[in-house]
Amino acid sequence: MGSYIWDEIFESSPAVVSGVVYFGTDAPDNSLYALDAATGALVWKYTTGSNVFSSPAVANGVVYVGSDDFNLYALDAGTGALRWKYNTQGQVRVSPTVANGVVYVGCSGAPNLFALDAVTGAVLWRHYAINGGPESAPAVVNGVVYWTLEKVTDNVQVFHLPGQ
Repeated sequence: MGSYIWDEIFESSPAVVSGVVYFGTDAPDNSLYALDAATGALVWKYTTGSNVFSSPAVANGVVYVGSDDFNLYALDAGTGALRWKYNTQGQVRVSPTVANGVVYVGCSGAPNLFALDAVTGAVLWRHYAINGGPESAPAVVNGVVYWTLEKVTDNVQVFHLPGQ
């Protein structure tokens, strides 16, 4: 049987990388937290403009996370400093996926799938989904992006787009 270490209230699924736990919270806090995994001590906190239901993705020293304020944030994993943010024109509730220097993320409201340069945040391409918003985080395999959509009829479709 395991032993209790610490607890914290959060809304997103956590990401744990190099001894740090990253997770989002909702109102009134609206923040992404980085806590020491062993002690629960605060490493840093970054406040967004709204709820953070998106689970963070961590790659190459950067934490990528979406917010209901329509932005995808790229934060320094060690300090929490903002590297860039991109306005998707819709709530970012699904988790971003990082592969081969590209961040893939979907947003609701204006249902789009974006491919952004992981270093600069520049848009590489965008796909508008007619039948509904994102249901899950994109998956990237062999240069192909797979994305699940929630259709207006509450059905779910899966399709793929060229990843490059």
